[in-house]
Amino acid sequence: MAGSAIVVGVDGSDQALEAVRWAAAEAASRSLPLRAVSAVDPAIAVATAGPPVVLEAVDSIEQVAQADLEKAALLARETADVTADTEYLPNSAVPVLVEQSKNASLLVLGATGRGGYVGMVLGSTAVSVVAHSECPVVVVRPAAEPAGPVVVGVDGSETSLGALAAAFDEAARRRTPLVAVHSWFDSDYLLVARHGALERELEAQEQTQVLVESLEGWQEKYPGVAVQRVAVRDQPRHQLLDWSRKAQLVVVGSRGRGGFTGLVLGSTSQALIQHASCPVMVVRG
Repeated sequence: MAGSAIVVGVDGSDQALEAVRWAAAEAASRSLPLRAVSAVDPAIAVATAGPPVVLEAVDSIEQVAQADLEKAALLARETADVTADTEYLPNSAVPVLVEQSKNASLLVLGATGRGGYVGMVLGSTAVSVVAHSECPVVVVRPAAEPAGPVVVGVDGSETSLGALAAAFDEAARRRTPLVAVHSWFDSDYLLVARHGALERELEAQEQTQVLVESLEGWQEKYPGVAVQRVAVRDQPRHQLLDWSRKAQLVVVGSRGRGGFTGLVLGSTSQALIQHASCPVMVVRG
């Protein structure tokens, strides 16, 4: 949503603080406000403390969460020219963050949570948030090449076209090249390996055309962005994970053409969320 805030999930972990740094820099570059959100389910206090001290345990959890938010707000101010509003919500992380995404320009999460009472983005929680968010989600990891290109996965699907739009915008604002990667290894092509060079050449031409058609019009809209086109027969996740070692950001759609109807998150985006070597932006539709 144009003009809305960037929201970052906070749970006190080092990974969440890395996400705060990334979100603060992004908010400053976009001239958007930043909101730091912490969510804790009070039921955890009930389960861990027992009835005699439930209220005391709930108060303690809230105090820790508020302290984490204050630390995040201070870090945001130190990182960029931005002030972070903070909000503590007594509920589970996933529904809170999904609700926040409805009015956010971008939702930013750490790669893993601290694994304690909050469990902000530990294990399946990040996947659940990314799958149901109504705005793009970035899962932050330190980039091995902070000055590297923006890399985008392209497969001709509707979600990958949304990823292209986000990737061109990111590359333009960062003044860095864009690498558009299209790789294919679908069941439709499994039999090609048994055929000769001509069939393989025709396959490569057909798939390269998918990349060419997907990029049509974007270079005119973003003339200042240098684009490198990569078309290769390989599993998309393998290519994008490899490129993540050389990129400052990888952008993908939530589900590509290889997914099944009804799925909300594809195997490629899940693999990147869990294993990429740089921040990953997942765009839905």
